[in-house]
Amino acid sequence: MKKIFLFLFVAMSTTIFAQNKLTIESGNLSFLKGQTEVNVERNYGSPLFQADNFTETEYIERRHKETVAKKGEEAWKKWIDIWEQHVETIWTEKFIEGLNKSKKIKFAQNVQTKYTLIIQPKWMYAGWSGFVTQPGKLTAEITIVETENPSKILAKFIGDKIEGVGSKVDYNMEYGRIAAAYEKTGKEFGKELKKALK
Repeated sequence: MKKIFLFLFVAMSTTIFAQNKLTIESGNLSFLKGQTEVNVERNYGSPLFQADNFTETEYIERRHKETVAKKGEEAWKKWIDIWEQHVETIWTEKFIEGLNKSKKIKFAQNVQTKYTLIIQPKWMYAGWSGFVTQPGKLTAEITIVETENPSKILAKFIGDKIEGVGSKVDYNMEYGRIAAAYEKTGKEFGKELKKALK
C-alpha cells in the first residue's frame, strides 16, 4: 500500500511540475548564421524558488534552519559557501557547457562579439534525492541582443521548468540538481540553434 501511495505521489509531482520545454517567444535564430562566437551574460534578477515561490532570502532562511537543526552551524557554513559559488559562477558555467554541446557556435562569457545571449532565471526548483530522485528544474528567459545596442532584442525564448537530467553534477545536493537544470536548458537551446542553422 505504501508503494502505491509513493507511486501516486511521484506521478502527481511529475504532472504538476512537468513542462520541460523551450519555446520561442519572438524572433528567430537565423541571424546567427555565419557567426562563430556569441557572448553570454547572466542577469540574475530576483528568481523565485520551489512550488511555494519563495524569494531567495526566504528559501535560504528555511534551508539555514533545517541545516543547523540537523547538522550544526559548520555544515551550514559549508553549504552556504558552495551555494554562493553556484549562484555567482557555476550555474552560468553549466548553462554555457550545455550550449556548447551543439558545436555550431562557441558561447563564452566576457568576449567581444556582435551578439550577446542573456539568461535570466525566473524560477528554480531544488528537487530531492533519495530512494526516488526528483530532478531540479529551471524556468528562465533567454534573449539575444545586439552587443552594441542591448535594447534591440533579436530573439527571445522561455525555458519552462526544464528538468536537470543527464549531467555530471552532485545530485545529492540541491545546488547540483539546479546546475543540471541549467545545463539541460543550454542543451535545449543548442537544439534550437542547430535547427535554425541547418
